Amino acid sequence: MTSLSPDLAAWLDTEATHLDIAHDGAAAVLPRLADAGMFRIGIAAEHGGSGGDITDAVAAISAVSERSLAAGFVFWGHRTFIEYLLQSPNTKLRDALLPDLLAGRRAGATGLSNAMKFLSGIEELQIRARHLDHGLRIDGKLPWVTNLRVGGFDVAAAIQGDSNDPAFVAVLSSEDAGLERSADLDLMAMRATSTAALKIDNIRIGEDRILHRNASEWLPKVRPAFLAMQCAMSSGLARRALNEATARLNRERDVLTEPLVVLTAELGTVETGLHEGLRSGRFVERPAHLFRLRIRLAEIAAEALQLELYASGGRAYLSGPGEGFQRRQREAAFLPIITPSLVQLKLALQVHEQPAAIGAIA
Repeated sequence: MTSLSPDLAAWLDTEATHLDIAHDGAAAVLPRLADAGMFRIGIAAEHGGSGGDITDAVAAISAVSERSLAAGFVFWGHRTFIEYLLQSPNTKLRDALLPDLLAGRRAGATGLSNAMKFLSGIEELQIRARHLDHGLRIDGKLPWVTNLRVGGFDVAAAIQGDSNDPAFVAVLSSEDAGLERSADLDLMAMRATSTAALKIDNIRIGEDRILHRNASEWLPKVRPAFLAMQCAMSSGLARRALNEATARLNRERDVLTEPLVVLTAELGTVETGLHEGLRSGRFVERPAHLFRLRIRLAEIAAEALQLELYASGGRAYLSGPGEGFQRRQREAAFLPIITPSLVQLKLALQVHEQPAAIGAIA
């Protein structure tokens, strides 16, 4: 488990509900996480990090999500973009962008949710490229991207190549002429996450913006980090709900003791499996295992919230005493629809399990 600094923990506890229900707190999230060194976790010192590996980043996102899923969601988007840079062969782009990202001066956004669905055969890419005499013209849209901070951002996008060229992955910038950011999406929860849509109209980029020239080759290698850090949001929320429920046990509710113990143990087992799979690299060749963990963690979070409700009783419905539970209930409703959604993952697994299926997700 990652321990948060007292200052960050106190700030998250104080601001969690506001981050959930209002847009105006979005600007503060990134600097707060950066000041606490959260984006440096799991990154080698030679790149400006504090050491460790990707499992340490997963644990850090989980710890933040225990207190605020909105902050955990921003953390996931930003840290995932950083991971793309670390795994890209374009070292010049990494070295140019990484210092501002680690310091929270600029936001990084993972616009690859569409690409992850493309990789599993769920949908087509929504951005296309065309060769020009000097570089590439990019057109398309990204309907839902998190951490598009108004103060400046970079976003990773998977782009369909021109003619017979393969799809590739590139970085677009908030300063690019032709990139239009919508107003923040009016989400049911997690409003302070700078989540918006992007319209991409005749953006011109050079080869220096390309993270990888072959999306189908590269995306399976970065997908484990993408999904595992997403899993951390579910595990953090689940742990908080289980702890809250356990704290409320008494004689009248000791019937809940056994299911709480069982679910807490399962959460630990699933988290261990997640970390072991990341360290061994097996999720690259067998992503279906990771899909199942992602699905189960979201289910565990929902079951944990149900146990918290049972343990809290009527106080959960009172605006004051029940504020934390009510926020977590809204947060839990978000977990199944984060792209790729649980429905999309289950569809991918169903295709994979058909004997004749040619497995992009073997």
